[in-house]
Amino acid sequence: MIKVTLIVLGGLKEKFFIDAAKEYEKRLSRFCELKTVEINPAALPDNPSRSQIENALLAEAALIEKKIPQNAEVFALCIEGKQLSSEELSQKIMEVADFGSGSLVFIIGSSYGLADRIKALSRVRLSMSKMTFPHKLARVMLLEQIYRAFMISSGGEYHK
Repeated sequence: MIKVTLIVLGGLKEKFFIDAAKEYEKRLSRFCELKTVEINPAALPDNPSRSQIENALLAEAALIEKKIPQNAEVFALCIEGKQLSSEELSQKIMEVADFGSGSLVFIIGSSYGLADRIKALSRVRLSMSKMTFPHKLARVMLLEQIYRAFMISSGGEYHK
């Protein structure tokens, strides 16, 4: 069974986000071994300088790197990433399941994004949209899209 790890900066506090994430985690359990790793974002002052942000991203990168399973295929969510259709995402996930390591990692950075060195580790740089979403909602959206990808690959009706 394929292993999917979500590494996310920050946690869920609102019940509706928690409930939505749990629902997709439950649905995904028939397709993959899902693990979610929450990392606390680096503390920054209000209105941080560019160098403070860069230092925070580097500190977060060090924590992220420790949580990436060995030989995993990394998908980093970032603003400059490629927008994929649900079918294209499904195809990429199935490539890893069939021909890769069998282990995927999706990384959602902090509100300031991800350090370049994390992006450099990525097989795929993925963008959900040109629009901006709260990180908590992006997490639920990503879980839904991963579930949709598995449904597409299994020939399920959910994605239609």
